[in-house]
Amino acid sequence: MTESVKDFKKEYGRRYHAYREGCRLSSSPSGEIKRLDLMHTLISKTIGWMWFLAPVDYNKTHRILDVGTGTGTWLIVIGMKLRKAQVIGNDLSPIQPEWVPQNCKFEIDDVESAWYMDAPFDFIHVRYMACSLRDWPTFVGRVYEHERSLRMRRWHVDRRAYACDDGTLTEEHALMRWDRLFMQACDMLGREHSPGPKLEGWIRQAPFTNVVCHHFKIPLGPWPKDPHMKDLGWCNLIQTLEGLDAFTLKLFRSVLGWTEVAVQKLLDEVRQELAKKTYHAFLNDYVVYGQKPSD
Repeated sequence: MTESVKDFKKEYGRRYHAYREGCRLSSSPSGEIKRLDLMHTLISKTIGWMWFLAPVDYNKTHRILDVGTGTGTWLIVIGMKLRKAQVIGNDLSPIQPEWVPQNCKFEIDDVESAWYMDAPFDFIHVRYMACSLRDWPTFVGRVYEHERSLRMRRWHVDRRAYACDDGTLTEEHALMRWDRLFMQACDMLGREHSPGPKLEGWIRQAPFTNVVCHHFKIPLGPWPKDPHMKDLGWCNLIQTLEGLDAFTLKLFRSVLGWTEVAVQKLLDEVRQELAKKTYHAFLNDYVVYGQKPSD
């Protein structure tokens, strides 16, 4: 890895990756690393502390790719579980730990560029890629090309827009104003902010078979009565508050042209609403997996 790849560019008081500058919308400081690890915990809790829902045959899984690996937490856990498998994680930011299991390695790469892999994979895992890609169908096609026949592929993405079932969240709330503006900025950059509902169709068109789609509602805040959902709500609230600046600054300032004062005013309004438990909001989360048919 060259030193230029390890460099970070500073904008708006935060660090952003230097490799393929501008491809990632959020910043990469230590606080964002902690948030990504919290997201790993949140998703693990959501799917019942399973590392994946796909029916993977461990005995036939020798090469694994984790796309958009982030801090590499999921990859390291899988590497420790499957000691004989080669586990590779790629990302735009070099924020992964240096000490990892011997069968794990990290690569700095842009998955929207051409893929040059020395061998196909038995299991390819993707998550947290909403707002990251311009062309999902092409990306799904590349995954299909680089997976062995009769092997599994697991995707985990969300729909960016917040939702509500009881009318407590309206378009007048600061959260919804922020969310709509966030999606507008993504649209201006040509990045898909809500791939979740479309993912199953893209995967079937690839054409993967034995496709299964799971839908989860993840609360924003501890408003549910159910203890499990309340716990998810707390985790989601904390990671949202931790990430608001990282999500917002670059998009609102460089894309929408907002001033720092205007951005912080809106974010303060969002934080105040979240602290008051004003609404019963949630995110729609989708887990989809499929299998490449035999040649």
